[in-house]
Amino acid sequence: MSDETLRRIVEANWKALEAEQVTTERSLRAAPLPVDTEQGPLVAAVDHDGYRHLLVPVPANRKIRRSPDGPVLRLSKRALEDADTYQNYADLTLLKHDFSDLFTELCVDVLDATRLLPGAPVKALYGVLDRWKALFRTQGPLLAPEHVAGLFGELLILKQLLEKDPSAHRLWRGPSGYRHDFWGGATAVEVKTSTSSEGRRPRIHGLDQLEAPDGGELSLAWFRLKRVVSTGAGIGFTELIRQTLHLCDDERALLDLLAEAGYRPSDADRYQEVRFSVGEERWYRVALDFPGLTGEALASAGVAVSVLDVAYSIDLSGEPPVPLDNDEVHAVLDRLTQEPA
Repeated sequence: MSDETLRRIVEANWKALEAEQVTTERSLRAAPLPVDTEQGPLVAAVDHDGYRHLLVPVPANRKIRRSPDGPVLRLSKRALEDADTYQNYADLTLLKHDFSDLFTELCVDVLDATRLLPGAPVKALYGVLDRWKALFRTQGPLLAPEHVAGLFGELLILKQLLEKDPSAHRLWRGPSGYRHDFWGGATAVEVKTSTSSEGRRPRIHGLDQLEAPDGGELSLAWFRLKRVVSTGAGIGFTELIRQTLHLCDDERALLDLLAEAGYRPSDADRYQEVRFSVGEERWYRVALDFPGLTGEALASAGVAVSVLDVAYSIDLSGEPPVPLDNDEVHAVLDRLTQEPA
């Protein structure tokens, strides 16, 4: 059975259970899943508060670790009894409804691992949780405001790419520290954002950031963002993240990239009030007449390049350079998604 089939079965069970009323606070609505162990099948369940559960059958004398036990996930031991059976379970509970899609992916991983270890389902569960732990940990600093704005700008472009190709997360290189934020082989895009109300002065880092890929083409996308406080205005930072996750065909890979960029799903509540409106969006082709300082230009001029950690600003307040029109921007995005990366 494929992961996609398992995913559909798990989601269908939860939705059917959510449509039924749980009678008491201690009760669960439960449905068996198509993965068996020596103690019986794994079970999907929904409780009185609408929280989703994955139940992994365990012997009565088995102790269950208490981790994770935090704002997103809880692991505990639970016994279920009906007219015919009494069974103990390791109960993995999702405590935040915003993470339902992600929880489904985690549970599919648990089901897959259990199929390989039907005699040790708890070991399979622990192995999956340990691999996912970094995505749910709460320790670590929040992103600085300028980094949130920079990540927001990259996500705006990632969303457009994912709308064209659900696998376009493979093109996002910014989190890994690559010189360009998006790269497909011959086409690259560098993203710059500003929250200033005046000027267009992106900061350039390094002598290679404005160098095109070998034999290819580089574009620079510049956004002016305005922080807004009204929930009816602009786009929420976490809302944009949810949209990209929904569009992506590999949520876990995208979450890994977000983690590299400094965003953790467990911190979503702490970014809930962060919203931006896009005041201006301009794209430029970085050609020979584009302002900038590069190692290639210095070498062509016969200047030995022996400086490190170069950072400088360029001024795009006037024209030239002339920004690309909408058709040219879409052509850049199309070329990116058609490259093998």
